[in-house]
Amino acid sequence: MNKNETILKKITDQAILPLYFDADETVSLEVLKALYAAGIRLVEYTNRGEAALNNFTKMVALRNSEMPDLLLGIGTIKNAQMATTYIEAGADFIICPGLVEEVVEVADKHDMLWIPGCMTPSEIIRAENLGAKMIKLFPGDILGPKFMAGIKSLFPNLIFMPTGGVSLDKDNVEAWFKAGVSAVGMGSKLVSKQLLQEKNYSKIQEMAGQAIELVNEVKR
Repeated sequence: MNKNETILKKITDQAILPLYFDADETVSLEVLKALYAAGIRLVEYTNRGEAALNNFTKMVALRNSEMPDLLLGIGTIKNAQMATTYIEAGADFIICPGLVEEVVEVADKHDMLWIPGCMTPSEIIRAENLGAKMIKLFPGDILGPKFMAGIKSLFPNLIFMPTGGVSLDKDNVEAWFKAGVSAVGMGSKLVSKQLLQEKNYSKIQEMAGQAIELVNEVKR
Protein backbone atom coordinates (compact mmCIF):
# COMPACT_ATOMS: atom_id res chain seq x y z
CA MET A 1 0.00 0.00 0.00
CA ASN A 2 1.50 3.35 -1.05
CA LYS A 3 1.32 6.60 0.91
CA ASN A 4 -1.85 7.86 -0.77
CA GLU A 5 -3.64 4.53 -0.40
CA THR A 6 -2.71 4.57 3.29
CA ILE A 7 -4.20 8.05 3.72
CA LEU A 8 -7.40 7.01 1.96
CA LYS A 9 -7.69 3.97 4.21
CA LYS A 10 -7.17 6.16 7.29
CA ILE A 11 -9.88 8.57 6.13
CA THR A 12 -12.37 5.73 5.65
CA ASP A 13 -11.30 4.08 8.93
CA GLN A 14 -11.81 7.34 10.87
CA ALA A 15 -14.91 7.94 8.70
CA ILE A 16 -15.09 11.58 9.74
CA LEU A 17 -12.88 14.42 8.58
CA PRO A 18 -13.09 17.53 10.78
CA LEU A 19 -12.37 20.77 8.95
CA TYR A 20 -11.97 24.28 10.30
CA PHE A 21 -10.22 27.64 10.01
CA ASP A 22 -9.58 30.41 12.48
CA ALA A 23 -7.56 33.53 11.80
CA ASP A 24 -5.99 33.30 15.26
CA GLU A 25 -2.86 31.15 15.32
CA THR A 26 -3.30 30.10 18.97
CA VAL A 27 -6.93 29.12 18.44
CA SER A 28 -5.98 27.06 15.38
CA LEU A 29 -3.34 25.20 17.39
CA GLU A 30 -5.56 24.65 20.42
CA VAL A 31 -8.39 23.25 18.28
CA LEU A 32 -5.92 20.86 16.69
CA LYS A 33 -4.86 19.68 20.17
CA ALA A 34 -8.50 19.23 21.19
CA LEU A 35 -9.32 17.16 18.10
CA TYR A 36 -6.22 15.05 18.61
CA ALA A 37 -7.05 14.48 22.28
CA ALA A 38 -10.49 13.22 21.18
CA GLY A 39 -8.86 10.58 18.98
CA ILE A 40 -8.91 12.37 15.62
CA ARG A 41 -5.92 11.46 13.45
CA LEU A 42 -6.80 13.28 10.21
CA VAL A 43 -7.75 16.95 10.00
CA GLU A 44 -8.45 19.33 7.14
CA TYR A 45 -7.42 22.93 7.74
CA THR A 46 -9.23 25.33 5.44
CA ASN A 47 -7.28 27.81 3.35
CA ARG A 48 -9.44 30.85 4.03
CA GLY A 49 -7.91 34.20 4.72
CA GLU A 50 -4.42 35.64 4.86
CA ALA A 51 -3.53 33.97 8.16
CA ALA A 52 -4.12 30.44 6.84
CA LEU A 53 -0.60 29.72 5.58
CA ASN A 54 1.15 30.96 8.74
CA ASN A 55 -1.27 29.04 10.93
CA PHE A 56 -0.91 25.88 8.89
CA THR A 57 2.89 26.08 9.06
CA LYS A 58 2.68 26.33 12.87
CA MET A 59 0.22 23.41 12.94
CA VAL A 60 2.64 21.26 10.93
CA ALA A 61 5.42 22.13 13.40
CA LEU A 62 3.17 21.21 16.34
CA ARG A 63 2.20 17.96 14.65
CA ASN A 64 5.82 17.08 13.96
CA SER A 65 6.82 17.64 17.58
CA GLU A 66 3.81 16.27 19.46
CA MET A 67 1.48 14.33 17.13
CA PRO A 68 3.56 12.16 14.79
CA ASP A 69 0.60 9.98 13.78
CA LEU A 70 -1.60 12.93 12.71
CA LEU A 71 -2.25 13.62 9.03
CA LEU A 72 -2.86 17.26 8.12
CA GLY A 73 -4.67 18.11 4.92
CA ILE A 74 -5.33 21.52 3.41
CA GLY A 75 -8.71 22.47 1.97
CA THR A 76 -10.09 25.17 -0.33
CA ILE A 77 -7.19 24.87 -2.76
CA LYS A 78 -8.26 26.59 -5.97
CA ASN A 79 -5.13 26.93 -8.10
CA ALA A 80 -1.68 25.48 -8.77
CA GLN A 81 0.16 28.16 -6.79
CA MET A 82 -1.87 27.46 -3.65
CA ALA A 83 -1.24 23.75 -4.07
CA THR A 84 2.51 24.22 -4.45
CA THR A 85 2.70 26.57 -1.46
CA TYR A 86 0.92 24.17 0.89
CA ILE A 87 2.76 21.09 -0.33
CA GLU A 88 5.99 22.95 0.51
CA ALA A 89 4.47 23.87 3.91
CA GLY A 90 4.00 20.18 4.73
CA ALA A 91 0.44 19.24 3.74
CA ASP A 92 -0.29 15.51 3.64
CA PHE A 93 -3.19 15.78 1.22
CA ILE A 94 -5.12 18.40 -0.76
CA ILE A 95 -8.87 19.01 -0.90
CA CYS A 96 -10.51 21.32 -3.44
CA PRO A 97 -13.99 22.86 -3.43
CA GLY A 98 -14.30 21.95 -7.12
CA LEU A 99 -12.47 19.99 -9.80
CA VAL A 100 -9.33 22.07 -10.44
CA GLU A 101 -7.22 20.45 -13.12
CA GLU A 102 -4.12 22.59 -12.54
CA VAL A 103 -4.14 21.44 -8.90
CA VAL A 104 -4.33 17.82 -10.09
CA GLU A 105 -1.15 18.35 -12.15
CA VAL A 106 0.77 19.80 -9.19
CA ALA A 107 -0.45 17.12 -6.80
CA ASP A 108 0.41 14.29 -9.20
CA LYS A 109 3.89 15.75 -9.74
CA HIS A 110 4.45 15.59 -5.97
CA ASP A 111 2.70 12.20 -5.58
CA MET A 112 0.16 13.93 -3.32
CA LEU A 113 -3.38 12.74 -2.69
CA TRP A 114 -5.93 15.19 -4.09
CA ILE A 115 -9.66 15.10 -3.37
CA PRO A 116 -11.87 17.22 -5.65
CA GLY A 117 -15.24 18.69 -4.79
CA CYS A 118 -17.93 17.59 -7.24
CA MET A 119 -21.64 18.30 -7.62
CA THR A 120 -22.61 16.56 -10.86
CA PRO A 121 -22.08 13.14 -12.48
CA SER A 122 -20.14 14.88 -15.27
CA GLU A 123 -17.67 16.36 -12.78
CA ILE A 124 -17.28 13.02 -11.02
CA ILE A 125 -16.62 11.26 -14.34
CA ARG A 126 -14.01 13.88 -15.26
CA ALA A 127 -12.37 13.55 -11.84
CA GLU A 128 -12.28 9.75 -12.10
CA ASN A 129 -10.74 9.96 -15.56
CA LEU A 130 -8.05 12.28 -14.16
CA GLY A 131 -7.21 9.69 -11.51
CA ALA A 132 -9.28 10.72 -8.49
CA LYS A 133 -9.79 7.99 -5.92
CA MET A 134 -12.02 9.94 -3.55
CA ILE A 135 -14.73 12.53 -4.25
CA LYS A 136 -15.93 15.26 -1.92
CA LEU A 137 -19.66 15.71 -2.54
CA PHE A 138 -20.08 19.43 -2.10
CA PRO A 139 -22.25 21.08 -0.93
CA GLY A 140 -23.54 17.99 0.82
CA ASP A 141 -26.71 19.55 2.23
CA ILE A 142 -27.87 20.59 -1.24
CA LEU A 143 -27.06 17.25 -2.89
CA GLY A 144 -28.34 15.05 -0.06
CA PRO A 145 -28.10 11.28 0.53
CA LYS A 146 -30.57 10.55 -2.29
CA PHE A 147 -28.10 11.96 -4.82
CA MET A 148 -25.41 9.67 -3.44
CA ALA A 149 -27.72 6.66 -3.59
CA GLY A 150 -28.68 7.53 -7.16
CA ILE A 151 -25.13 7.67 -8.53
CA LYS A 152 -23.29 5.14 -6.34
CA SER A 153 -23.66 2.23 -8.77
CA LEU A 154 -22.06 4.31 -11.56
CA PHE A 155 -18.81 4.66 -9.62
CA PRO A 156 -17.99 1.35 -7.90
CA ASN A 157 -14.29 2.21 -7.61
CA LEU A 158 -14.64 5.67 -6.05
CA ILE A 159 -14.84 6.62 -2.38
CA PHE A 160 -17.31 9.39 -1.48
CA MET A 161 -17.37 11.93 1.35
CA PRO A 162 -20.09 14.61 1.67
CA THR A 163 -19.00 17.94 3.11
CA GLY A 164 -21.22 20.89 3.94
CA GLY A 165 -24.26 20.60 6.19
CA VAL A 166 -23.40 17.18 7.65
CA SER A 167 -24.49 17.37 11.28
CA LEU A 168 -23.94 15.44 14.50
CA ASP A 169 -27.40 13.96 14.06
CA LYS A 170 -27.66 10.18 13.89
CA ASP A 171 -30.41 10.17 11.25
CA ASN A 172 -28.39 12.52 9.03
CA VAL A 173 -25.13 10.59 9.32
CA GLU A 174 -26.88 7.22 8.99
CA ALA A 175 -28.68 8.34 5.82
CA TRP A 176 -25.36 9.26 4.21
CA PHE A 177 -23.65 5.98 5.08
CA LYS A 178 -26.67 3.94 3.97
CA ALA A 179 -26.54 5.83 0.66
CA GLY A 180 -22.96 4.67 0.14
CA VAL A 181 -20.47 7.21 1.47
CA SER A 182 -17.31 6.02 3.24
CA ALA A 183 -16.71 9.14 5.35
CA VAL A 184 -18.27 12.50 6.18
CA GLY A 185 -16.61 15.89 6.28
CA MET A 186 -17.76 17.93 9.25
CA GLY A 187 -17.02 21.63 9.62
CA SER A 188 -19.15 24.21 11.39
CA LYS A 189 -21.52 21.59 12.81
CA LEU A 190 -18.55 20.25 14.78
CA VAL A 191 -16.13 23.17 15.18
CA SER A 192 -18.66 25.99 15.25
CA LYS A 193 -17.95 29.70 15.06
CA GLN A 194 -19.41 30.07 18.53
CA LEU A 195 -17.05 27.50 20.05
CA LEU A 196 -14.11 29.12 18.27
CA GLN A 197 -15.08 32.57 19.56
CA GLU A 198 -15.53 31.21 23.07
CA LYS A 199 -12.26 29.28 22.80
CA ASN A 200 -14.22 26.35 24.21
CA TYR A 201 -11.68 23.66 23.38
CA SER A 202 -13.04 21.16 25.92
CA LYS A 203 -16.43 21.26 24.19
CA ILE A 204 -14.78 20.80 20.80
CA GLN A 205 -12.92 17.77 22.17
CA GLU A 206 -16.15 16.40 23.65
CA MET A 207 -18.07 16.84 20.38
CA ALA A 208 -15.26 15.30 18.33
CA GLY A 209 -15.37 12.27 20.61
CA GLN A 210 -19.14 12.06 20.11
CA ALA A 211 -18.66 12.30 16.35
CA ILE A 212 -16.20 9.39 16.35
CA GLU A 213 -18.63 7.29 18.42
CA LEU A 214 -21.51 8.23 16.11
CA VAL A 215 -19.81 7.25 12.86
CA ASN A 216 -18.53 4.01 14.40
CA GLU A 217 -22.04 3.16 15.56
CA VAL A 218 -23.55 3.96 12.16
CA LYS A 219 -20.86 2.00 10.29
CA ARG A 220 -21.55 -1.08 12.45
